[in-house]
Amino acid sequence: MYKQIAANKRNTVLIMLFFVALIAGIGALVAYFIHDWWIAFWVLTIALVYAVIQYFLSAQLAVMMTGAKQIKKKDNPRLYNTVENLSIATGLPMPKVYIIDDPAPNAFATGRDPEHAVVAATTGLLDIMDNKELTAVMAHEMAHVKNYDIRVSMITFGLVCIVGYITDLSVRMIMYTSHKDSDDNSPVGIIVLLLVSFLAPIAASLAQLAISREREYLADASAAHITRYPEGMISALKKLDTHARPMRRQNPATEGLYINNPLRKGAMNNLFSTHPSIEKRIERLEHGKNTF
Repeated sequence: MYKQIAANKRNTVLIMLFFVALIAGIGALVAYFIHDWWIAFWVLTIALVYAVIQYFLSAQLAVMMTGAKQIKKKDNPRLYNTVENLSIATGLPMPKVYIIDDPAPNAFATGRDPEHAVVAATTGLLDIMDNKELTAVMAHEMAHVKNYDIRVSMITFGLVCIVGYITDLSVRMIMYTSHKDSDDNSPVGIIVLLLVSFLAPIAASLAQLAISREREYLADASAAHITRYPEGMISALKKLDTHARPMRRQNPATEGLYINNPLRKGAMNNLFSTHPSIEKRIERLEHGKNTF
């Protein structure tokens, strides 16, 4: 467990360096095409400033994008008490608790560290889970907090967003320059446009995917260990699979935060999903029952 926490802290730095390098590459390609190397400098500068800012603000941004609303104990004693009890059991600071008004059963955790953590559950999750299953799901989210998964996913979430924004801006700049100067309508320009349009977002998504799937397996196992009741996590996962439905607010950038894939099912979504299949997660828990 401690090795995983240390690895996640290292991964935070590596992920930030990867995305900054990716963004710098986008800026360099656009600068080459437009013949203005100041663009590369400003793109990199903006990326570095953004990386620092989003480290502190991504949790709030994720909450806003999901439509989650903060609650107190009186608003939903069942959910609040469940999280509070898990906070005591794990020795973690009490996170802020949120509810998302959505019939799709799901939950997520985010924040830059355990002292600034957020956990959230949908109304759909609260409706279908019994108390043991709800405890297992929220233990899964608290495990993400304890393992510092939230920091890794938060950094990735913020940088995936900025790659999308910079990609869109770069494409617009290239198109504007192409219309303005016919000399830029060259094979090199077309290649740059394709790279910026397609390869950068795909690379960002693949990086997000690579770091997310193992985290889900680990959080499932950690939840079983915290509760000492793996059957609760297995039962909760089965219900998540049976009652799965896309959430109302569809945003690929926040996909990796949730316990279950919140996007619409489809061949491409399954291929690039940040989550392993429910079947594989249950299988791992079943095989590890005697170790919890």
